[in-house]
Amino acid sequence: MVNTPLNENEPVLTFEDKKYELKKLPKEIQELVKGMQVADAQLRMHEDTIKVLAVGRQHLAMQLKAKLESVDPIN
Repeated sequence: MVNTPLNENEPVLTFEDKKYELKKLPKEIQELVKGMQVADAQLRMHEDTIKVLAVGRQHLAMQLKAKLESVDPIN
């Protein structure tokens, strides 16, 4: 789903290779589009959060590795 302006004043919904003038769609459909936009934004935000957590975990693993170098492992 992509919103692309047909011209600068009228938003256009592109969905499954078809274009629709967003303002001419029924309110129910406009609300569904808004819901999808919110869901897309939330997905991007959570994907970014996962990336930050992965970097943090990697840093912790590097610290753990460095600290364990001075400890003898068990056999």
